[in-house]
Amino acid sequence: MNKLLNFLTLVFLISVPSYISAHDLMAAVQSEDRSTKNIERDQYRNPVETLSFFEIKPNMKVIELSPGGGWYTEILANYLHEPGMLIAAHFDKDSEIGYFKRGRANFEKKIASSPMYSNVEIVDLSSNLAEESSVDAVITFRNLHNWLGPQMDSIFANSFKALKTGGVFGVVEHRANPGTSMDAMKKSGYVTEEHAIKVAKKHGFTLVAKSEINANSKDTKDHPKGVWTLPPNLRLKEVEKERYITIGESDRMTLLFKKL
Repeated sequence: MNKLLNFLTLVFLISVPSYISAHDLMAAVQSEDRSTKNIERDQYRNPVETLSFFEIKPNMKVIELSPGGGWYTEILANYLHEPGMLIAAHFDKDSEIGYFKRGRANFEKKIASSPMYSNVEIVDLSSNLAEESSVDAVITFRNLHNWLGPQMDSIFANSFKALKTGGVFGVVEHRANPGTSMDAMKKSGYVTEEHAIKVAKKHGFTLVAKSEINANSKDTKDHPKGVWTLPPNLRLKEVEKERYITIGESDRMTLLFKKL
């Protein structure tokens, strides 16, 4: 009888590795479904450590704010499964700005390209994002500098409204030196921790933890074309390219807020 039970256990373990890996964060990060170009950025973006710090679990309903080309979307779509799902709040579908229209269209094309994205819903960034108190987490990566001003207030307010009590609000952003002015933040693409925390608290969030997971002490933050001087943009192209590649991606704050 014991031999039979052991055999059945072995058969079970052999038969379900794909199910297990689908719910494992490391497996999602190492998935062959991710593009090689995106995987090359793991050394700077630390997805396993960052999503673990944000307490993201596979059964969560998560909003990713302004996912861009879908760098984190590739990981989250693989990782989140029923009853979990991903809501991607992208550029507004009816935007008249060409860059926004192209970005949204390219993202929709990506989502339609694979069954892996069947649990991804796309909504407008300017919308209410989701039903009130319906999601477990809202996360965003390197976007605050694009929203400085009224848009940041609106997005943070809608994020708070969409979250359940106890829900997570995770922020990764290029980190400006303390005391950097608003004009300098808008020009450079770096935002102070003080400002990010101030706006989050203004809309009801409580800061519960900070992390240096995505810090980079090599980043002097005084580059000719702001944060876009560094990889992956390399706005100066061949000018001092090797120096900027050696610096790597920007120094970043990683902040964990909650709706308590």
